[in-house]
Amino acid sequence: MPESTEIQILKKIRKAGRGSLFFVDNFAALGNAKTVNKALERLVQSGDLYRVATGIYVRPVKDKYLGMVLPGIDDIAVAIAKRDKARIVPTGSYAMYKLGLTTQVPLNIVYYTDASSRKIKIGRQTITFKGASSKSVALIGELSKLAIQALRTIGKDKVTETEIQKIREILKNEKPYHLQHDLKLAPEWIRKLLWPSINSITNE
Repeated sequence: MPESTEIQILKKIRKAGRGSLFFVDNFAALGNAKTVNKALERLVQSGDLYRVATGIYVRPVKDKYLGMVLPGIDDIAVAIAKRDKARIVPTGSYAMYKLGLTTQVPLNIVYYTDASSRKIKIGRQTITFKGASSKSVALIGELSKLAIQALRTIGKDKVTETEIQKIREILKNEKPYHLQHDLKLAPEWIRKLLWPSINSITNE
């Protein structure tokens, strides 16, 4: 007797382990859309899956003290980008938050992308993928791309010396090649502010 779609999905998600994100498309080979959606609904009701957003599910991590632990915004955004074979770069106030330049968690988190623009509601927060030029998503350094986007948000005439020094200190942990690569793509005023960071890294 063939296994039900629900059992097949359950086996697949258990192989992937807790914390793994899934999209409806991941189960397209296991049945038609209606059957798969019904099976996913039942797995959500049973607690085997948690619906993060429309069409996005996770096999939640269950902590003894914290209870159910869900993936972070970055994990979700990266999973979506990977599925879409797209590049993304955090921008605006979220880049500032990730660098520690602000303690306020933004409710609307914006990423530049070379895929289509879209908005995804995640609880109280919204992930916005904003279509951008290939140059805007060509940044490769995990820290340098945040620094460049944060400075863009603050603005040339509003950035303080304290913020500049903090960013330069953070960039000491960036890979020299990544920093050099990204600064070549940054506006001239940002290059001038951050170029001393390269000397700081290479001279240590």
